[in-house]
Amino acid sequence: MEHYLKKNIFKSSEEVFDWLSGFINLERGQKPKSFRLDRMTLLCDLAENPQNHAPSIHIAGSKGKGSVTSMLAAILAEAGFRVSRYMSPHVSDFRERVCLNGAFFSEEIYRAAGDELRLLMDESLPVLIKSRSEAAALFDTLAGGCEPTYWELLTLYFFLCSRLSECDIMVVETGLGGRLDSTNIINPLVSVITLIELEHTKFLGGTIAEIAGEKAGIIKSGKPVILAEQRGEALEVFKKKAEETKSPLYYFPEILKLTDINVTSQGTSFSLSADVSSSSNSASSLNARRSLHEILNSSFFIPIPGKVQAENAALSIIAIKTAFPQVNAETIKNGLLKTKIPARFEKISDEPVIIIDGAHTEESFSLCVQTFRSLYGESGVLIFGCASDKNPAAMARAASSVFDKIIITTPGTFKSSNPENVYKIFSESTEINKVFLIKDTREAVRQALMFSREKSVNKPLPVLGAGSFYLVAEIRNFILSE
Repeated sequence: MEHYLKKNIFKSSEEVFDWLSGFINLERGQKPKSFRLDRMTLLCDLAENPQNHAPSIHIAGSKGKGSVTSMLAAILAEAGFRVSRYMSPHVSDFRERVCLNGAFFSEEIYRAAGDELRLLMDESLPVLIKSRSEAAALFDTLAGGCEPTYWELLTLYFFLCSRLSECDIMVVETGLGGRLDSTNIINPLVSVITLIELEHTKFLGGTIAEIAGEKAGIIKSGKPVILAEQRGEALEVFKKKAEETKSPLYYFPEILKLTDINVTSQGTSFSLSADVSSSSNSASSLNARRSLHEILNSSFFIPIPGKVQAENAALSIIAIKTAFPQVNAETIKNGLLKTKIPARFEKISDEPVIIIDGAHTEESFSLCVQTFRSLYGESGVLIFGCASDKNPAAMARAASSVFDKIIITTPGTFKSSNPENVYKIFSESTEINKVFLIKDTREAVRQALMFSREKSVNKPLPVLGAGSFYLVAEIRNFILSE
């Protein structure tokens, strides 16, 4: 580390992330064939394979993977490990993506890792490309020349931060898919796969089975995989992959049952019991039930509202007890209690109540709306925006009967969107006089607050912002700054 600190290329973490962000334009122009692991493998080899410096847990899925990643990291930190965590997107601060023990790395670590990465890019990589024809051919296949992609560099940066800080374990969330994701060069102690939905079909495929096949790519030979409840076509894909790789498959519905679920505005409590009604008596299911015996019938609490968060917590518990059986129930309880996840049904204001949730798939948005209705009734104001590759019609149906006013806005600028089309679809699904198009997000928030207060002076209507992490990040930053 001393060598890189002497270079003083970057003066702050902000400078590092500004430099990394310069590769985002290249990322926007990517095509499916641009996703490949051989380029990432070459980069990591050049950096002396920082991804192998510590054991890891790998998480993929269409919804809930960020929650599972955060819960796993919080439990392991409570158990006394130095835990580095990699997840996306960030909400208020870029450093949320690359963390240690639920907080930021020191500025020294962020700068030193940035210096190491910049030197690799500016000095080591050009020499390698000139000296090895196969390296030159590999990087020439990427649109934009020999530069790696933003996600590859960000992932490598996380591994460098983790190595420099001498962490004990890495908890790593995939970015897109799994099989060809830049994170898929780790060999984890255990893999976790959450619910699969239709998403990113341009890159992952147009069917549930095809998308499941991409997510199944994180399953490693002989290593356990913890699997959330899935649709039949996805489950078959995962079972086949686990059989091919001789990986124990711990399928949640065959192992545990959630009981005593209680959702309040403060969070979600639940208990776990063995699913004695399950017909599965596979060796992996029996082993899982034995390892989980200590936590059965215990009560847990996660400070995030929503039944789905109880399901995410259950997956995290199975993963922890599989990889680290010595972690006891009390440690798990305390870790869950300390879990903080921005923009997952997060209350950012009490008067009026303002909730933000990065729910951006059909299923996650529907569950978010159900939770909102159960806590705050069928009167409220929705601020909504989604990227062009989402299904706004399904989300319009979920929202139509719950909100008095719906404001459609722009979900940030990182991904392409069509707010006019979303407005048209929402208008067709409900009374047109309660749907409004306000492209400027800050103006949309101001109008939502006006609607909230004009309905009832004594008790303003609750406000929900959802549909895109980039949108809710902007809402959060605006409200907290005001």
